[in-house]
Amino acid sequence: MNTTNDYDVIVVGAGHAGCEAACAVSAMGLSTCLITINLETIAQMSCNPAIGGLAKGHLVREIDALGGIMGILADETGIQFRLLNRSRGGAVQAPRAQSDKALYRTYMKKHLEKTQNLALFQGIVTEVITKNNKACGINTLEGYKLNAGAIIMTPGTFLNGLIHIGTHNYSAGRANEPASRKLGEHLKKMGLRIFRLKTGTPMRLHRETIDWDQFKAQPGDKNPVPFSFRTKKKLKNKVDCYLGYTNSETHKIINNNLDKSPLYSGIITGIGPRYCPSIEVKVVQFPHHKRHQFFLEPEGLDTAEIYINGIATSLPLITQKDILASIPGLDQAEILRPAYAIEYDAVVPTQLYPTLETREIENLYLAGQINGTSGYEEAAAQGLMAGINAALKIKGEKPFILRRDEAYIAVLIDDLITKGVEEPYRLFTSRAEYRLQLRIDNADKRLIKYGNQFGLIRPAEYEDYQIKQEKLNKAKHFLQTEKITPEGKETITLKAHLKKPHVSYRDVTRDKQPDVNLSKEEIRHIESEIKYEGYLKKQAKEIARIAKLDKVKIPEDMDYKKVSGLTAEVVERLENQRPGNLGEAKKISGITPAALINLHIYIKIRQKNRKRSKGTC
Repeated sequence: MNTTNDYDVIVVGAGHAGCEAACAVSAMGLSTCLITINLETIAQMSCNPAIGGLAKGHLVREIDALGGIMGILADETGIQFRLLNRSRGGAVQAPRAQSDKALYRTYMKKHLEKTQNLALFQGIVTEVITKNNKACGINTLEGYKLNAGAIIMTPGTFLNGLIHIGTHNYSAGRANEPASRKLGEHLKKMGLRIFRLKTGTPMRLHRETIDWDQFKAQPGDKNPVPFSFRTKKKLKNKVDCYLGYTNSETHKIINNNLDKSPLYSGIITGIGPRYCPSIEVKVVQFPHHKRHQFFLEPEGLDTAEIYINGIATSLPLITQKDILASIPGLDQAEILRPAYAIEYDAVVPTQLYPTLETREIENLYLAGQINGTSGYEEAAAQGLMAGINAALKIKGEKPFILRRDEAYIAVLIDDLITKGVEEPYRLFTSRAEYRLQLRIDNADKRLIKYGNQFGLIRPAEYEDYQIKQEKLNKAKHFLQTEKITPEGKETITLKAHLKKPHVSYRDVTRDKQPDVNLSKEEIRHIESEIKYEGYLKKQAKEIARIAKLDKVKIPEDMDYKKVSGLTAEVVERLENQRPGNLGEAKKISGITPAALINLHIYIKIRQKNRKRSKGTC
């Protein structure tokens, strides 16, 4: 531990990224300071009070397997739980929970306050202190100076945040909280390339002013599936959500008021999320749709606020009221908080290493929306990885970089640093090449070894995992050895029978059962492993082939100008980065698959020529 610093690591911002980062560093034994503008809004759900969903639920499971805290808190504070795509294959099933917004915030704050090695501090950071191009501390607006071995920056939407409601706008990080204007300008002066993004949030309505009979109830699952492998208690659904639709009158009102929308009047310049657009964008871009769905979702058990998932907008308040008046059931609804759009600064993520450390400034790590992502889950995953890597660097240990075949977390980070973003990035299962093996049911099998290695998983938790694996192995062995003779057919193993479509674990063990009691989650895991077995073996071979190719070394004296087929831009990037192997070259922004093939061919030819020249000596 570096005793010359106030702290080993300072984390700036206490959103979902900052909380995960701070907890990870602290758990790894380093002194940590988590500094935020307001201690009362730690882990605030600024938009939808929900955790998980398609791909996002996968991230939460992976965070949990590594020892992160989002999954446990989602289980503790969830008020409705659903497993999405339950009727489809295990690769695309994902948990989602409606959370109690205030309770999640409270539980997170209590968890942080009890965490060893972690200090909470309220202040507005204005500068990152550097020495010899290394981050070594921060200055605050209040005049405080804190020193550290590494800085993790997780400011969310606060960098030069600008809120828009109709033609009116004001500086803010989110409603009623100040933006970080000085810090935003400071990062630009440090040489980081910045661009503008936009996101938004819908209005909140008073529960008692909604006619609920006009909407279709969406109850939670009868048997909720937890996010965390460490959750032992049975989860309970406490609320229903409700489904509703806009109509032609709603769309007419929106079209008639587009001149008042900052999105269409040119006031907003930042790029918004394609997959979660404002209602005015939906109406304009999909004029053939007669209606758009939305969901009425409670923000908690002890509040009257209802969130309208699907009607985010930046239109004026009077137009927002007109929109509600056009929808039966919402025509008398009272707005408690108006909808708004927010523009903010983000850092071009191709300026980051896979560890999320900036290439320009050593020991400065970025995580969350500052890297161009959207969503609490994407932010939390980055925060966890940045925290682990900052701690490892201070300890003088090797960085922790996951492969794309190991985790959706790796897909997320690799996409950011190699491809960059043009709009707020959202993770989808389709972004993963190996999604058959990146399932929620095997996240612990893939990742818990790392959480155990870094000290983020408690010994008792790791022991529970090992016991679980013993049960699964015993059940798999039973299925592989026990046989069945279906009526009028040849004798086959239970495993072979389970591979057939529409045959379940319960079907094959109806007459013969293994001497182990499996949970529904464990049964889903076995079904997925066996039904996908052939595909998984093919993927494993492909992964091994690519891994072998990635390890091909690039000679230190490589002259990239001699490689045919490389553009001047590719040559420049390769010369600047000087990758040690093809795997490192592949991760450089702008390096195409064709360039990698040409580079590999050139290296092979060069090796053959050198062998020949040695043979003639």
